[in-house]
Amino acid sequence: MSATVSFTVPSPSGPLPVTVSYARVGRGEPLLLLHGIGHHRQAWDPVVDILAAEREVIAVDLPGFGVSPPLPDGLAYDLPTTAAVFAAFCEALELDRPHVAGNSLGGLLALELGREKLVRSVTALSPAGFWSQAERRYAFGVLLTMRQIARRMPLPLVERMASTAAGRTALTSTIYARPSRRSAEAVVAETLARATGFDQTLRAGAGVRFTDDLPGVPVTLGWGTRDWLLVRRQGVRAKRIIPAARLVRLPGCGHCPMNDDPALVARVILDGSR
Repeated sequence: MSATVSFTVPSPSGPLPVTVSYARVGRGEPLLLLHGIGHHRQAWDPVVDILAAEREVIAVDLPGFGVSPPLPDGLAYDLPTTAAVFAAFCEALELDRPHVAGNSLGGLLALELGREKLVRSVTALSPAGFWSQAERRYAFGVLLTMRQIARRMPLPLVERMASTAAGRTALTSTIYARPSRRSAEAVVAETLARATGFDQTLRAGAGVRFTDDLPGVPVTLGWGTRDWLLVRRQGVRAKRIIPAARLVRLPGCGHCPMNDDPALVARVILDGSR
């Protein structure tokens, strides 16, 4: 069931109000799900029911994405601020060090929450932050182009394209290896998803690299073998930085593997959050 929660986050000018939309389902140890840039919490829909059989799943819309309002003036869309937002979010929902799984930007945020010792375990699926400069420029260029095209496309055109497998491939093959598996309704919703925080988040990420080990926090790194956005050699770099991490290859999966192989991704998350 969808809900919202409001809380305050520290800023140089004092505490500022933030509101986050989320869906909460299932029973068991809490598991926080964080989506990537330009997406929304429904990115996790293919795996939520599987996860909810063993976990209390809390899927969120990041601030400025989906139906979560943008951050107020005075709060930046950078990594420290977003980590502070989710520290306050967990406190507001009385989540005591949940497990966390994230994809892309959400994977980077999950690792940051692990670095701050705010979570019990981290599962990061194609996390941002392990790129070379050339790889980052390429990924940002692709993301920006996708967003610009989506902003210009009228709803009837998106609906017509999403109604066919070829159209869904054209709209989503950058992030899915098996785009025909995504429903037409889901493709329309994510193509036109509100992303008021996109530009500021992208700018804030220009200088970001994740360079810290996470001692004492179980970490799983999952990388699709057909991820063409954040290529899989970045997983090898991530493993060097976090030597104790479990690096799992996801055969046949793209950048957002939850859609490409829900059963495999759910098992990786569950195994990583024991």
